[in-house]
Amino acid sequence: MFISASIGLVGSSNLTPGKIIFKQLLTGLGVGGILFIAAIRINYKFWYRTSFIFFILASILMLLVLLPGLGFSHGGAQRWLDLGPISFQPAELLKFAFIIYLAAWLSARKKDVDTGKFGLLPFLAIMGFVSFLFLLQSDLGTLAVILASATLLFFIGGGRILHLVFAGLVVVLMLVLMISFEDYRKDRIMTFFYPDSDISGAGWQLYQSQIAIGSGGWLGAGFGEGVQKYKYLPEAIGDSIFAVIAEEFGFVGSFVLLSLYIFLLWRFVHIALNSSDYFARLLGSGIVIIILVQTFVNIGSMVGLIPLTGLPLAFISQGGSSLAVTLFSTGILLNISKYKKV
Repeated sequence: MFISASIGLVGSSNLTPGKIIFKQLLTGLGVGGILFIAAIRINYKFWYRTSFIFFILASILMLLVLLPGLGFSHGGAQRWLDLGPISFQPAELLKFAFIIYLAAWLSARKKDVDTGKFGLLPFLAIMGFVSFLFLLQSDLGTLAVILASATLLFFIGGGRILHLVFAGLVVVLMLVLMISFEDYRKDRIMTFFYPDSDISGAGWQLYQSQIAIGSGGWLGAGFGEGVQKYKYLPEAIGDSIFAVIAEEFGFVGSFVLLSLYIFLLWRFVHIALNSSDYFARLLGSGIVIIILVQTFVNIGSMVGLIPLTGLPLAFISQGGSSLAVTLFSTGILLNISKYKKV
């Protein structure tokens, strides 16, 4: 499906579909495959011992993006590091580094998580630091996924319901404030509530996405036969790729794809719940939650259930960094499964 969506860029991009596909194979599947195999072989307890160092290194990489000569922008946002033949998005690494660190912190503070002084306040401080890093790059979509996932993991780790509600309110307030400061974010919210108000401007992507999904019907137009990917659907190889799938394979194909995600997430949940110790259970749960939330946000935004965020669809969308880190986190889950309770 990535190949099919890439064909839509013929004549409208400086990069040919072949170069885009090769880059995805090299940085996503190639590097991701190596990380996947390595993560399977590394005992998950290693991440408990190194979680803070891993988190700090990922945070430093986020700051390096802002330095001239190292970071570069795409689509109006400076979120990538230039590593010569390949580019890398540190936000994807920090997303999972934060979950690993949070899982380690919650397991170490197991007895104090339900307190305000040693549980809620440090948790809010950690989230505030991560929010600051993402605000420097204006990456509100990824930040929203991280904050939602972290709040759910905090609850699983023993946070009180009252503290969870308070943390949720803080997250919502932060997101509302960040949306109010940027006109394009306000436009996305208005488009969500009034999708027909500006279909030639802010509502263009949602409008074209719904045309693609609706025109797919039951069985779709067939592989490679979709037309919305040709200049109509923005980011057809990125966050809009579900709309391409729905147009070419219809309701049945979309149902099969969602079924595969559900099966994958069910196996992930099974691994997390049957983990051998508390840290493994939290780490597995955190990885499951963040992949689940991101998948729901991407597909939900394409069908109009939630505002557009620009997040990639896990395992499928363009983004070598996203695919590589997702494969890496999946490898960690498979390592956890080696030591699950019998």
